[in-house]
Amino acid sequence: MTVHFIGAGPGAADLITVRGRDRIAACPVCLYAGSLVAPEILGWCPPGARIVDTAPLDLDAIMAEIRTAHTAGQDVARLHSGDLSIWSALAEQMRRLDALAIPYTVTPGVPAFAAAAALLRRELTVPGVAQTVVLTRTSGRASAMPEGETLSAYAATGATLAIHLSIHAVEAVAAELIPFYGPSCPAAAVFRASWPDERALVGDLATLPGLVAAAGLERTALILVGPALSAAGFRESALYAPDYDRRYRPGGTVGQPS
Repeated sequence: MTVHFIGAGPGAADLITVRGRDRIAACPVCLYAGSLVAPEILGWCPPGARIVDTAPLDLDAIMAEIRTAHTAGQDVARLHSGDLSIWSALAEQMRRLDALAIPYTVTPGVPAFAAAAALLRRELTVPGVAQTVVLTRTSGRASAMPEGETLSAYAATGATLAIHLSIHAVEAVAAELIPFYGPSCPAAAVFRASWPDERALVGDLATLPGLVAAAGLERTALILVGPALSAAGFRESALYAPDYDRRYRPGGTVGQPS
C-alpha cells in the first residue's frame, strides 16, 4: 500500500500531469481538497473508488482515512491543488506517514503562479529586468511568517514577486512595496487562473487595491508585482544570438552556411 501525493494543478483538469492522472486511475481511495481541486479530476478515479473531500477534515481525520486504507491494503491518491512543494501541508503529512512506516510518493503539479503568468501572457524573468521570482505570502491565521521574511526585504532586490494567500491584504501589500518599486510599478491580481471563471486585474501598485476592491476579490487570487510584467524595451537573451557559442551550437551560426 502506498499513498500517492499528487499536485492537481491550478484548476483546469487538463493541467494535471499524465503521471498524476494515471496514479489517480490506479488508486481505490482518493482524498482530495474539495475547495480547490476541480471536480472533473475525480472522473479519473476507478469505478467504486472511495472518494473523500478533505476540506472539512482536520489532520487527524485525514490520517485516520489513510490508516484505514493502509489496513485494507489500498493505495491512496492524495490530491492537493497546484504543486506540492509550496503551502500544501505536505511536510506534516509525510512526517506522520514516516512515523507510521507507510510508504508514499510525490508527483509534482503545475503551480498557480505559472498559470497566472500564462493568463497574463508574461515571462516573469526578463533579460536585464528581473532574473529572480520570489514566491511568498503575508502572515495568516494558519501560518505566521518567520522573522526576516518580509515583503520589503524581497522588494529591495527588485525581483518579480508572486504573493500568494494575500489578496485580502492587498492594500497593505501595496503600501509596503511602493517605497521600493514606486507607485507605477506593474502589478496584477489573478483570480482562479485556468478555471472557467478566471480573471486578471492588471494595473500598478497605486491602482491595484482599488481594482481588487471594485471586483470584490477576497480569496483564491494571486498578486504579481515587478517591472517584468510590462517590460518591452529589454535586450534579447544571448542564448539565441547568432554568435553565442554553446554545446549544441559550437561557435554560433555566424559565418556558417545556412
